[in-house]
This record gives sequence, C-alpha cells and structure tokens, in this order.
Amino acid sequence: MKIRSHCPINFTLEHIGDKWSLLILRDLMFKEKRHYNEFLESDEKISTSVLGDRLRMLEENGIILKEQDDVKKSRIKYSLTKKSLGMLPILIEMIIWGGFNDDKTEAGKDFLEQATKNRDQLISSIRKKIEKDHFS
Repeated sequence: MKIRSHCPINFTLEHIGDKWSLLILRDLMFKEKRHYNEFLESDEKISTSVLGDRLRMLEENGIILKEQDDVKKSRIKYSLTKKSLGMLPILIEMIIWGGFNDDKTEAGKDFLEQATKNRDQLISSIRKKIEKDHFS
C-alpha cells in the first residue's frame, strides 16, 4: 500500500478506510458478528461490493483475519487481530461522542455511564472478551 503522508491521522485512515470499515469493526467488537451475511444485516445496509472490498482491505492491512469457520467448513469467519485491538479506545470515544450528541442513540445509558466514569475498566473487560472470542 502506498501511504500518501505519514501524518498519524492519514496513516490510520489509510489502514482503516472509511465509515464502512469502522462499522465492520463495530460489528466485530461489540455485536459479535463474524460472517459476511451478518455484516449485510446491519441497519446501515452496506452493499455487497463495498462490504467485500472493505473486508479485503482490512484483511490486507492486518486489521482482521479471514479463516474457515470451525462449525461450517464451507463458511468464512472473520476475526479481529491484535492490531485491531488498538482501535478499541477510539471506537469507545466515538460511542461516547455519538451517544451524547444523538438524541435517538442506540447506546445504552449504562454503557455510556461506564464508558465515561470507568473507561479503563470497560476497555479492559471488552479487550478480555475479544481476546477470548477472537484469539483462540
């Protein structure tokens, strides 16, 4: 991949991409989605071509891992990588910002309270769950 500049924000965007990539990471981290069709079912209605492109880009950049499903061998399962765990605090901050600025937010009040008052503890517990579920 050719990086346009080494500004840290640009570097991150070059690896993560756009809103669709962040929504895929959201689904993997917080909604326990692991399969192509589960990503398609998200409320944002990503197109099949965009989904395929973003999954491929995230895999090429080491953000997600593509592997054969343990249960159904003909199905592909996506997992987070240790590299993607670094995005967890960023996504938590996005949830906090969106949760307090969207009067119709889907973020639960309990989650937002924990994210603002016990941020480190929340991140630690989510990180442990991701490690258990994705790094087996």
